[in-house]
Amino acid sequence: MAKNKLVVPVVKWVGGKRQLLDEITPLLPKRITTYCEPFLGGGAVLFSVQPSKAIVNDLNKDLIVVYEVIRDDVETLIESLKKHENTSDYFYSIRDMDRNKDSYKLLSKVDRASRLLYLNKTCFNGLFRVNSSGEFNSPFGHYKNPNIVNEPVLRAVSKYFNSNNITFYSGDFYKTIENIGRGTFVYLDPPYDPVSDTANFTGYNKGGFDKKEQLRLKEYCDELTRQGIKFLLSNSATEFIKSLYSEYDIHIVQAKRSINSNGSKRGAVDEVLIRNYGTK
Repeated sequence: MAKNKLVVPVVKWVGGKRQLLDEITPLLPKRITTYCEPFLGGGAVLFSVQPSKAIVNDLNKDLIVVYEVIRDDVETLIESLKKHENTSDYFYSIRDMDRNKDSYKLLSKVDRASRLLYLNKTCFNGLFRVNSSGEFNSPFGHYKNPNIVNEPVLRAVSKYFNSNNITFYSGDFYKTIENIGRGTFVYLDPPYDPVSDTANFTGYNKGGFDKKEQLRLKEYCDELTRQGIKFLLSNSATEFIKSLYSEYDIHIVQAKRSINSNGSKRGAVDEVLIRNYGTK
């Protein structure tokens, strides 16, 4: 089945893989019966592969709500997005809605999805970041013409979701192993091991993703290998990660990262693509 070129990420996500697709695609298995992505984020690889059967997960519940609403009620979502204003006062009024947990829980799924997409398109650097209380805390971006309502892409992604068997979960990555079996291919794009003490960014969800979580992820990968399930993992090329996965095939790639608010400190950095097939 031909791929739809309009099926692309609907959110800008830290560490998104659009720029690395040319490196990742040749390393993917030739045949994928079921695709699994435990750290979905912006979903660049999912939307590039466009599998007919997929199991996808992200710990960020509001992000999964975005995808569910795009699948179930895309036209209502589009109309909601059209109502947003690109002003500082309006931005902060929408951003601060999650400060009142009781009223935030009463928002409809469409309103939650619309809020996240609006903030993602208008916040500084498209940086999704929450504080220790789980509250969105990126500042206003002051963009002249942010593309808040990308109707063709939203409709194309909705059609893809509805034309295929795509199952969404929101929980701990390890639980995805309960829903997959032989023939599944797992792509893992977790929060990266920081290259330095000042480069740490794990603000996708409150709680972060520390060394203990990286070790737990390695156990997950080992379990996949024991079950004969193929995986491909992206991470930073730190000595810790390279040593941790030394028994697997490690491919070094360069990626341009733009998290830093200081443009002069952005640039190409080494990352690793690790897999348990085609090993050395």
